[in-house]
Amino acid sequence: MSQEMERVEFTREMKNDYTILVPNMLPVHFGFLLKVFEEYGYKLEILQNGGQAVVDAGLKYVHNDTCYPALLVIGQFMDALQSGKYDLHKTALLITQTGGGCRASNYIHLLRKALKKAGLDYMPVISLNLSGLEKNSGFQLTLPLLRKALAVLAYGDLLVLLHNQTMPYETVPGSSQKLLDRWVDRLTKQLSAGKGLNLKEVRENLNAISDEYAALPITPRCVTKVGVVGEIYVKYSPLGNNNLEAFLHGQDCEVMVPGVIGFMLFKVDNRLEDIKLYGGSRAKYMVIDLLMQYLTRIEAAVIEAAKRHSRFVAPSAYQKVKKMVEPMIGYGCKMGEGWLLTAEMVELVESGYQNIVCAQPFGCLPNHIVGKGMIRKIKSLYPQANIVPIDYDPGATRVNQENRIKLMLAVARENLPEQEKTKEPAAVTNV
Repeated sequence: MSQEMERVEFTREMKNDYTILVPNMLPVHFGFLLKVFEEYGYKLEILQNGGQAVVDAGLKYVHNDTCYPALLVIGQFMDALQSGKYDLHKTALLITQTGGGCRASNYIHLLRKALKKAGLDYMPVISLNLSGLEKNSGFQLTLPLLRKALAVLAYGDLLVLLHNQTMPYETVPGSSQKLLDRWVDRLTKQLSAGKGLNLKEVRENLNAISDEYAALPITPRCVTKVGVVGEIYVKYSPLGNNNLEAFLHGQDCEVMVPGVIGFMLFKVDNRLEDIKLYGGSRAKYMVIDLLMQYLTRIEAAVIEAAKRHSRFVAPSAYQKVKKMVEPMIGYGCKMGEGWLLTAEMVELVESGYQNIVCAQPFGCLPNHIVGKGMIRKIKSLYPQANIVPIDYDPGATRVNQENRIKLMLAVARENLPEQEKTKEPAAVTNV
């Protein structure tokens, strides 16, 4: 029997009463995306389960030489399904497929294999992809839905950016997190009412977010600026990176994590280049090009909002980031995060975040090549770069990971100008 015949389709009838479970990767962004999908009649739930139980479930149903993100995503699904919380005959699962050379495109088949092993192979698994890999009559990515989903990613990118640049310096402990929570609540209400989605409204909200963060009282002081890059899941997911951002905040750091919009532009740009190089439908090229233009406008709105106030470091535009990496790596290196990962490290160094944690998940060969494999080249061009690759896998201990990061931070402290070394850092409230 073919793989297509074995697949359980998510039908139009299922859309009415099924709950669709989604693995958590971006806590702030995914909350906004959930509201957009709800507007189109889908009932989504972002999974919050974590801990060793998720890792154990992943190891039970996925071979231990599979890349770590697959193990965690599938483990989170299986742990949730076995919790007794859900009606298993009214539940579907959603997972992304990029369609590229990364093994992430095959997670969906590993997930179905795990469901079969657990006796749950009647459960629909929905593929979220832009490559036409799988289709479901009850779940369709229409252009209006996609445009809205991309627009709300801008809110997440700016909120996380400004929160990370404000929290280490806040005069009133917890004020930055409170402002983030207020904006999440405010935007959630807008999105539930079908507002805050067109480009004009998005710009207005982004500018208001920037203004309110700039108005928070801060106390300038000496902290260590640290950038975080890596494979997309481990870079963003607290489950995947052992709450890396919280750990860095606790070490008196200002954290910079490149936004999601840059990665989306990278993926869409690759589709355009593939059609140019290998041929393809002109109609498809035009649709993808429109998507690229729209994403570029969204990106510009985020950058403009961040630049409204000089105290914030705005991200660089995608095309500028692409130029930065030209002397180091070819644009044909685009499996997984591809050349973008190298470019993000270069952008961080040029933006003043020369201390970088490069998150390396077990089994991600492209990430090791364009991440760990490019560190020597980056350091040859940027001697001030202080980069530490950290491996994340089921057997890696959190203590070892954090000790290696502390060594990098010790080097960072030694590299501070003499006048900065004498400044005693104030206590930081973990958020």
